[in-house]
Parts: sequence; C-alpha cells; structure tokens
Amino acid sequence: MDAIECIKTRRSVRQYRTDAIARDVIEDIVDCGRLAATGMNVQPWEFVVVTDQDTRRQLADITEYGKFIATAPVCIGVFCERVKYFIEDGSAATQNMLLAATAHGLASCWVAGDKKPYCDKIEALLGVPETHGLMSLVAVGYPESVPQPTKRSLAQVIHWERF
Repeated sequence: MDAIECIKTRRSVRQYRTDAIARDVIEDIVDCGRLAATGMNVQPWEFVVVTDQDTRRQLADITEYGKFIATAPVCIGVFCERVKYFIEDGSAATQNMLLAATAHGLASCWVAGDKKPYCDKIEALLGVPETHGLMSLVAVGYPESVPQPTKRSLAQVIHWERF
C-alpha cells in the first residue's frame, strides 16, 4: 500500500476481532511512531504496549470513550515528557502509528489523553513516571467492520491565498 492510499483509507475502528498481532508488527508500528516529526528533535515520547487482557479492560473502564480498548488485542499508550512541543510531537507519533497500522492491514482508533480527567489513573496503572503525561491511547487490531464516514469535500475546505 502506498502512502497516499494509506492516508486516504485509514479509518477509526472500534470493533475488533480477537486475533493476536505478531510482535514484530507491533514493534514496527511503534517504530513508525518513534520516527515521527519532532520539534527541535527532542523526541519526548515513550510507548507502552499493552496486550494483557485484564490491563486492557482496566484501561477501557477508566476512559470515557475508549470502551473498545477491552476488545482490541493491543493498546499502545503514548506518553510524552512535557517539553515545549509535546502535544505536537505526541500527536505526530500517534498519527504515524495509525497509518502504520493501516499499512499492515490492521485497524486502529485514537483515544484522547492529554487534558482528560482520567490521565492520572492511566499513568498510575501503567507505571508512568511523573515526568511524562498521557498523550493518547491507540487501540490496534484486525477490524470486525470498517466504518465509511462521510468526509467534507476538498472544495469545502480548501482556500487559495486567503480564507
């Protein structure tokens, strides 16, 4: 799959099959996150891969809109040191992993982290040091079904020279 097709076909999926994902595929997805753009090359990220069913269930219970984490075979927590551009850097790493999952024939969904009231609980559950904060949780798995949401057309969002 080429990069443009990957970007244009990626969807947020919330229903997963229970099939396991090979460790090398998970590592490749995280490696793509590690290689994301980063302000001043600070690379403030750390990644926690959760495959344990009980821990994923606890993560799902803690979140507001991530209940499907319990059924995805993998959840990747993205944690960033709170440096100047941590939000941008963590978001870039997360997006890279979403695209990498798609390129591997997997589905994924980004569950919000930063500024959510449950951040402290997630960080405690996963043993994250106080120097780092939750940026996102990424559920990954083989899709049960893939939604096809309507997207605004290019003509509706593009502006030339001025808004």
